[in-house]
Amino acid sequence: MNSPLRIALIGAGNMGQQHYHHLKHLAEATLCAVADPGPQAAGMAAEWDVPYFADHRQMLEQMQPEAVIVANPNNLHVSTALDCLSMGVPVLLEKPVGVHMDEVRELVAASKATGVPVLVGHHRRHNPLIVRAHELVHSGALGRLTTVTALWQLQKPDSYFEIPWRREPGSGMLLTNLIHDLDLLRHLCGEVRQVQAITSNAVRGFANEDCAAVLLQFDSGALGSLTGSDAVAAPWSWELDSGENPVYPRQSDQPCYLLAGTGGALSIPQLKRWQYAEAGAGWHQPLLAVQENFTADEALRLQLQHFVRVARGEVEPLVSVADAARTLALIEAIREAAETGRACAPALIG
Repeated sequence: MNSPLRIALIGAGNMGQQHYHHLKHLAEATLCAVADPGPQAAGMAAEWDVPYFADHRQMLEQMQPEAVIVANPNNLHVSTALDCLSMGVPVLLEKPVGVHMDEVRELVAASKATGVPVLVGHHRRHNPLIVRAHELVHSGALGRLTTVTALWQLQKPDSYFEIPWRREPGSGMLLTNLIHDLDLLRHLCGEVRQVQAITSNAVRGFANEDCAAVLLQFDSGALGSLTGSDAVAAPWSWELDSGENPVYPRQSDQPCYLLAGTGGALSIPQLKRWQYAEAGAGWHQPLLAVQENFTADEALRLQLQHFVRVARGEVEPLVSVADAARTLALIEAIREAAETGRACAPALIG
């Protein structure tokens, strides 16, 4: 039997703490060190009874961990991951994979050249609910997928924006929040060929967007829309509807994704599938509702278990650097489309 995998944590903020909460309950892994220059990190390391380092490079050299979770600020993701790869240490890299495509391409190349695995933390793909939805779509249960409607509409309180960087360019809901939804749309519906978009900051007037309307054309020919706002009193979002994170009051009867095909439709997160009793039926016949079942489990815990297997070379990452880069390329295409008023195609990733 393998001894527990020694995992170090770089970044002890909100996501780092969430990873530790799940890591401490895993038999197959153990936390071996914390690296974070922030003033609160040393106390956390002491509480968790592991060595503390202000500099992650010093930690890598002295502790020689078998794997690393990188959960520091977005603009440090790529440089930190590159440091880990240079020392041969597998990485679970929090999303977004990076903030600019040029740096992410460098990470894609480094991961390929070194052969050191990187799992990017688009953790919702590990949720059993999404696993079942993916099975349904790709098994043909909906027929030919034709339209996709995605909603991300909720209210962030004023206190959320008391942290200065949350009011700055690049830290709006596109990169912070909608990147999750766009990643799931890619995962469920396939690659996006082109986008059109309009964004607005009219509600708060900050340097980033508070509303967005996005049109998507998938390679399959399906058409989709994603409507988002973090400034509305509304119940339609993964956070409020899925129950994945208990800090959000759940609106379990409300959908955030609606997928429709020639043979049926699916509402998510309810996993209610709609279809006609007979082929060739139409709007004069009643639709039948089928409740699809799945076994609920915590996505972040399942992601960590998957990462242990990735670090040990047993499986390929569910979300590779190149895969996550395609989601970032989609974000950049949406920004370009909103700025120019033109339809834009996401950049190609090798």
